[in-house]
Amino acid sequence: MVFQKPPDGGWGWVIVVVSFFTQFLCYGSPLAVGVLYLEWLDAFGEGKGKTAWVGSLANGIGLLASPICSICVSSFGTRPVTIFSGFMVAGGLMMSSFAPNIYYLFFSYGIIVGLGCGLLYTATVTITCHYFDKRRGLALGLVSTGSSVGLFIYAALQRGLVELYGVDGCLLIVGALSLNILACGSLMRPLEFSHSPLPEKPCLEKIPDQYFLYHEKEKSVEENISILEKGYSDEMCANVSDCKQDSILNKNGSISINANETDTYRKKVVEQTYFCKQFAKKKWQLYFNYWEETVLLFKNRVFSALFIAILLFDIGGFPPSLLMEDIARSSNIKEGDYPVPLVSIIGFMTAVGKLTLGILADVNWVNTLYLYVMTIIMTGGALFAIPFAKSYVTLAILSGVLGFLNGNWSIFPYVTTKTVGIEKLTHAYGILMFFAGLGNSFGPPIVGWFYDCTQTYDTAFYFSGLCVLVGGFLLLVAALPFWDNCSNRSTETPPNFYSYKVASSA
Repeated sequence: MVFQKPPDGGWGWVIVVVSFFTQFLCYGSPLAVGVLYLEWLDAFGEGKGKTAWVGSLANGIGLLASPICSICVSSFGTRPVTIFSGFMVAGGLMMSSFAPNIYYLFFSYGIIVGLGCGLLYTATVTITCHYFDKRRGLALGLVSTGSSVGLFIYAALQRGLVELYGVDGCLLIVGALSLNILACGSLMRPLEFSHSPLPEKPCLEKIPDQYFLYHEKEKSVEENISILEKGYSDEMCANVSDCKQDSILNKNGSISINANETDTYRKKVVEQTYFCKQFAKKKWQLYFNYWEETVLLFKNRVFSALFIAILLFDIGGFPPSLLMEDIARSSNIKEGDYPVPLVSIIGFMTAVGKLTLGILADVNWVNTLYLYVMTIIMTGGALFAIPFAKSYVTLAILSGVLGFLNGNWSIFPYVTTKTVGIEKLTHAYGILMFFAGLGNSFGPPIVGWFYDCTQTYDTAFYFSGLCVLVGGFLLLVAALPFWDNCSNRSTETPPNFYSYKVASSA
């Protein structure tokens, strides 16, 4: 059976809608966890660094487990994975309402909810790509805004629920809302198969590959048979008395052995052994090729700088979305003094940034790699400005700027494609997402530890801004066409197309 051609519409728009709401429902609470972070600080009395692990795990564990998520979606399909992950997210949120300590939240909220979100992200992106080809960029852009809208709405929703029902009641209600993911998953109908029969294969194509594997190496098989016969005779003659007894029995005609059947059996044993060896060699060859491709990727100057940049960017750029509410409280700004949560502003501007930067990336004269570098450097500057913001207005402006710049996630696949080429995109993107997950997991705890040691966020965000700037300038230097001019490899290539040259040399 053969999959239908992507319809680029029709039921595909239903897929876009349900994928949007799936990301909205699963990522709303983890991205707006900054509201819950304040309550957990007061409830458990732990340090800011330790408490920050809850939100960082929920947002980073899905990226760290992205290879496992891809295997699950490929093996079981998007609909079963979505329904199962919906139970994981809803169950993890409801379990978190009964948390007796912070370590329980590491498992219930950080790991269970985080893995569920990772599976749902992979499922929604996969089925959207199945239904769209020409309009794939638009479809993925609409789906990805679901998480940003979720951050915008859930920040205010969770704050209101905490005031009415407490943090435990809030998590129960949010977990119940997440059960709507099951309804979204039930609408993720896979593409129907084409009913046209495949052309009948010639008889030779129906023969198993191992048949040819056996007979192409007939000489090796015969040699193995001789070795096996030698070992067999040595084993039989190890006990002299047994050999004598066997010879007497053979003379008396008590036991008759069919030589042809014995040879056939031995040959089958050797063939199966040889096939297993070849199968193992092929598997090891696949692993070897994987690591060889990975080494070749890191020989690419821009890719090596890109993985460092994404790691440092997430270490420094992710904490504000988790800690901005506590930053306002540490600046003696009361929650009643501002109508809109700062995390909501970050979520709204992230959605705007994703759409705006995605449109700019499609403009012919815009170099996507340099655009991405510019967003990183501007993020570092905004992080340096956080210690000087002592009012709600200035924090709101910085939250909007950081949210807009965090929308560079929408152009990150473009940057990866132009750096390594479309044929290596899957491999390279998986590696980069792993390092992004590391940054998301360690960024907020590092900032929290700085606060625990200094009792202020100033040093923490100086460190965060420095990390982001180092990564941005390192990527900028690696992407300069100066290196190609020195090596005389692309003297005729305009700087705007440098990234395509990198892809060919990877």
